[in-house]
Amino acid sequence: MSAHDHFSLAAARPDFAAIAAWIPPGASVLDLGCGDGSLLRYLQDTRKVRGYGVEIDDLNIVACIQNGINVIHGDLESGLSGFESDAFDYVLLSQTLQATRHTEPLVQEMLRVGREGVVSFPNFGHWKARLNVIRGHMPVSDELPYQWYDTPNVHLCTLHDFESFCADLSLQILDRRVMTGGSEVHLLPNLLGSMAVYRFKRAA
Repeated sequence: MSAHDHFSLAAARPDFAAIAAWIPPGASVLDLGCGDGSLLRYLQDTRKVRGYGVEIDDLNIVACIQNGINVIHGDLESGLSGFESDAFDYVLLSQTLQATRHTEPLVQEMLRVGREGVVSFPNFGHWKARLNVIRGHMPVSDELPYQWYDTPNVHLCTLHDFESFCADLSLQILDRRVMTGGSEVHLLPNLLGSMAVYRFKRAA
């Protein structure tokens, strides 16, 4: 993957660059719901990480192999029992959190097999999403591109919801980036940010 490809990918998926900034060179990474392996390939090229992806879709698995990604066929809803405790430095869940049915046990499993967890998700509290709901419609946007009848998303949340979730599970939030497009949002992030990326670990 060329430098131009890296730039284009980071522009299309700004959470990739945010995640990469938190991961030191040579770290071991497990990417859950890795899709076509683009994030792992990006991290391999820019941070020299070692890792695996977990994916259930057969076409995505083929794409991972073509991308040179070590991929394991697996269903996240069945847990991560195939991985030993503390096997990875980081476990990633990029734009997949909202599509998981058993979110609490999955996040706990992330921190069993990894030292830290990183998630990114669309912020349902973004002002455009709120405006759509006020107008009587489910939101459709770049971050939430599906119609209500064909969406894979089952657990949409806001920044406040996710932070309360972490508090309930005694998880320590280490860092957070909130973005709209490629720009970071600092003012009223739960209202003005369309996507969030969090890094967290088990509380001491």
